[in-house]
This record gives sequence, C-alpha cells and structure tokens, in this order.
Amino acid sequence: MRKFSWAMVAMLVAGVWAQSGMAQDEALSSELHFVVIRDYNGKPIRNAAVVMHPVAKNGKQEKGGLELKTDADGKASFDGIPYGKLRVQVLTPGFQTFGADYDISQPTTEITVKLKRPIRMYSIYEDHPNDPNDPKTSGQTAPAPDSGEKPK
Repeated sequence: MRKFSWAMVAMLVAGVWAQSGMAQDEALSSELHFVVIRDYNGKPIRNAAVVMHPVAKNGKQEKGGLELKTDADGKASFDGIPYGKLRVQVLTPGFQTFGADYDISQPTTEITVKLKRPIRMYSIYEDHPNDPNDPKTSGQTAPAPDSGEKPK
C-alpha cells in the first residue's frame, strides 16, 4: 500500500510539472497592431472590420474568433493573441476583401494592410476596343456561321 501511494505522488508531481511547462507555452501572447490604408494613396480607412481566427496545425480555421474595428486613423489593436498561426481578414464596403495567414511569434506584431478598390469584371457581352483578341475591334472580320472560311 505504501509503494502505491508513493507512485501516485510521483505521477501527480510529474503531471503538475508537465502542465506547468505547457502553461508557460500557452501563456506566450502577442500584442497586435493593425493599420488599414488605401492602396492607391496611403490614406487610412476608418471602420474597417479586422477579423482574426486561430488556425489549426492542419491549416484549417478553428472555431471562434475576434472582430475589431479601425479608428479614424485606420488603426486597431488587441493584446493577448496566443502565439501560433492567425488568419486575418479585413472587410470594408467599397474595397476588395483582404485575407492572409500570419505566424505570431513575437511579443509585439505590427500588420499593415493596403486595401484595393474593386476591379471591373471582364464580360464577353461588352465591346472591348483595346483588346487585340476581339475580332470586332482588331480589324479582322469574323467568318459567317455557315461558311467554312477563315478570318482574314
């Protein structure tokens, strides 16, 4: 009986020691500073949503997350993000959505995001005057549907 109790005490001490080592690793956290600006002129974007999600080791986004809003200077900050992979998305009306994964491994991390204006979608139903592949504008004539001739 006495040997059994010493074994239990040894296992308990080993468990507590292992957990204290894990607690130190988990306690490492970073202070994040975001700056969100316009790509074309560098001016700050206010009220942009900065969404952060932890990323698992397999690369998949974990449940949970946090959303911040930028101030008038385009800045947002948060203290207490644990070290590891973090997926950041920045959304605001009138700009393209930004998304990237970051490896958080320093006590302070600064991330600058440059948002772009949306680009126009290419449509086959519109005329494209500067497109060299468009037979309507490149000087070539399209063959008639039933004739077997090649374009000139």
